[in-house]
Amino acid sequence: MPLTPETVEVDFVAPRHLAGGDPAWITVPLHRACGWSHGDDPLMPRVLLSTPDQKALLRLEPDPDNQWWALYHAAEPDRPAWYASFGARTPVELIAAVTDALTDPALAADAPCDPYGALRQAGWSRYFDDGLVSPDEKAYVERPGTPADPGAWFFTVPLGTRRKVWEGRFGAHTPPRLVAAFTAALADPKPLPRTHGGRGLSALGPNIVTRETTSVLAVRVAGALEDRVHSVAARHATPPTVPFPPRQTPPRHGRSR
Repeated sequence: MPLTPETVEVDFVAPRHLAGGDPAWITVPLHRACGWSHGDDPLMPRVLLSTPDQKALLRLEPDPDNQWWALYHAAEPDRPAWYASFGARTPVELIAAVTDALTDPALAADAPCDPYGALRQAGWSRYFDDGLVSPDEKAYVERPGTPADPGAWFFTVPLGTRRKVWEGRFGAHTPPRLVAAFTAALADPKPLPRTHGGRGLSALGPNIVTRETTSVLAVRVAGALEDRVHSVAARHATPPTVPFPPRQTPPRHGRSR
């Protein structure tokens, strides 16, 4: 499709673990579709969102020396407190898979699952004794510990020998279904759509990512987030606490964020 005033250029980025993305893909559905409340301090460059029952807190704060995303959950009768954290360039679809699984009322908290399963099916191979490496050797996951006392999960996408594109961490007590949701999104082979030049992907250096650029109707791009909000809200029996405009109905392919 040629570029016109009604279209925008979209890059489809692969591998997806290098795609980054817009934080609104996570924060807006949590607030508008799941009822998470947020504080508003225009003088602080951070976002704080908490569940209606105040058991979980999502913190997004630009910190060059630490993880930008942090999800904390209070202890429950059958589980100690747990956390998950992610670097600034973690693809937002991966983090959204975790928050979607956390807020889905249809998912059992301790449903049996193998967090490594999706990665093995996608061709990830053994990496030392406690981890896996992606087929392109650009992403790693490991879980140091023992079968009797497993430790935290670490997902790492390095850039050279001394830098990291991003790192994701899940505490040892994080529900396995949330880790499995993350690995399923990570293992998905489909490239991710991005606008605005990929929001800093060029900083990763040449020959690191593959981009296929195409022109897409602007209405599809503009409606992608709104469509996601409606999709997340539809899982709940009660309507979302914050109203939003009627759903747009462009086709699902070709969206971006």
